[in-house]
Amino acid sequence: MASLTGFLLHAFVWLALAATAFSLSPKFYDNVCPQALPAIKKIVQAAVHKEPRMGASLLRLHFHDCFVNGCDGSLLLDSTSTFETEKNARGNLNSVRGFEVVDQIKAEVDRVCGRPVVSCADILAVAARDSVVVLGGPTWKVRLGRRDSTTASRALADAVLPSASMDLPALINNFKNQGLNQRDLVALSGGHTIGLSRCGIFRNRIYNATNIDPAFAKERRATCPRVGGNNNLAPFDSTPARFDTAYFQNLVKKRGLLTSDQALFNGGSTDKLVKTYSLNPSAFWDHFAKSMIKMGNIKQLTGKKGEIRVNCRKAN
Repeated sequence: MASLTGFLLHAFVWLALAATAFSLSPKFYDNVCPQALPAIKKIVQAAVHKEPRMGASLLRLHFHDCFVNGCDGSLLLDSTSTFETEKNARGNLNSVRGFEVVDQIKAEVDRVCGRPVVSCADILAVAARDSVVVLGGPTWKVRLGRRDSTTASRALADAVLPSASMDLPALINNFKNQGLNQRDLVALSGGHTIGLSRCGIFRNRIYNATNIDPAFAKERRATCPRVGGNNNLAPFDSTPARFDTAYFQNLVKKRGLLTSDQALFNGGSTDKLVKTYSLNPSAFWDHFAKSMIKMGNIKQLTGKKGEIRVNCRKAN
């Protein structure tokens, strides 16, 4: 009996250690390559200072990566003979950007580390955090140790990425399928406090919606005609290069750019949270940081699963 108890105790300790070894940690690269995170930060800062919009683009890459089979860098893979790239999915085509910056980060990190030890998935997670910080937003400890997928799925991306036309029930269900709750939905949507959107995405709202400030609709129509101009850009709020609460203040005034934005403040269950964030930046910052960590934990590859890619655009 004693030996059985000892065996079970030993097995429990081993399992606990294994779980620790294969779970994400902010200190994952501390001993392997302490230069990795400063190298990522330096390139992100330079890229965002050169083009502030890049901050939103890098944040979005992490978001769109995590929602499709977890945070595994699959979005970065180009098409092969066996799969079509997720870059061609409806929610990504002519929309996701920043891949050259990721390539630049990968090359520099591998150089300072002496070999490929940092995954492309982790690069996306850290670059997202650093982008938010550069634009004046909160910081958080990014949990690290993800590994990269060897395949991608455009079909899955088409099926699971939230769309700009979704109403609140659809958005809540979409996030719930990822293990994220309503607070995560509203906080993460606040990422739209930075960046721009294309006319083709918000045209229907500014011409046909009833829950929109008429002056705002008129302002947006000036650069987004009924026909043509699909790629004309407009900011989500009045301060697209500053991570603040203007996005939520806009929603309260019915000045949300996308249908999915305004759905968060339209007489539904998330109205109260939008109002809170519009008045309380520290609450938004705190919840956003926590939700980013939570999203970063979606279905990651760790341990011996996946690989550390040499080139973020293709499997080894």
